[in-house]
This record gives sequence, C-alpha cells and structure tokens, in this order.
Amino acid sequence: MRAIIQFVPGLNETVLPEIQLTRSIDGSTGTAQFQFKNPIIFKKNTLKRGEITGMYLIDQEGVLETREINTKFRDGKPEIMEAIYVMKSSECWNRFMRFMQRYSQTNNLIFTKANSN
Repeated sequence: MRAIIQFVPGLNETVLPEIQLTRSIDGSTGTAQFQFKNPIIFKKNTLKRGEITGMYLIDQEGVLETREINTKFRDGKPEIMEAIYVMKSSECWNRFMRFMQRYSQTNNLIFTKANSN
C-alpha cells in the first residue's frame, strides 16, 4: 500500500507539502507542520467530492489524523492549506516517522535535517 494524504476521505492529495518537524529535547513530544500550496482540494471539480474534515495520513499501518487545519486566502480565494499533527509520545513520533519514510519513498522525496545553530 502506498502512503497517501487526504483531506476528504477517498480523495488523494497530489500536491506535495512542505513539512517542518519539531521535537522536544527529551523526545517525548513533537509536531509536524504541513503546508500545501494550491492543493487539489481547492479545485472546483474536487470541491464537490465532500467536506474537508481533517488531514488523514494513510499507510499500511493505518490512519494518522488531525483536525488542526487552516486555510489561507489570497484575493478571496483559498491558496494554502496548513495542518498541524501533534505527537504526544515517543511511540507516536516513531509511528509518524514510519509514515513519513513511506510517504517519501512513494513520492521520491528526501529528508533534510535542519542545522542546530
């Protein structure tokens, strides 16, 4: 099974997000901030597919989900979809990272570690 992201169940988001990760010093918590510029969910023909109810990260292990999503508008039109996924334990962090590894492989992406300056 491929790793996919959906905002509406059954409709795969094909726009690749920019993702920023933060993690607590002790590794017990973390966040992933997703930003999708002009995602397909904003296109007229896909708006009829259903209501945006959250962001769903789906892979062979199951579904990770968040309801923390926001839309940014420009000139009255939606342009950017933002989502925050919160990891409240090291187990959640590890599960998220497994999803991201699969998502990266599915979409030929690479992980770049930030400098700790």
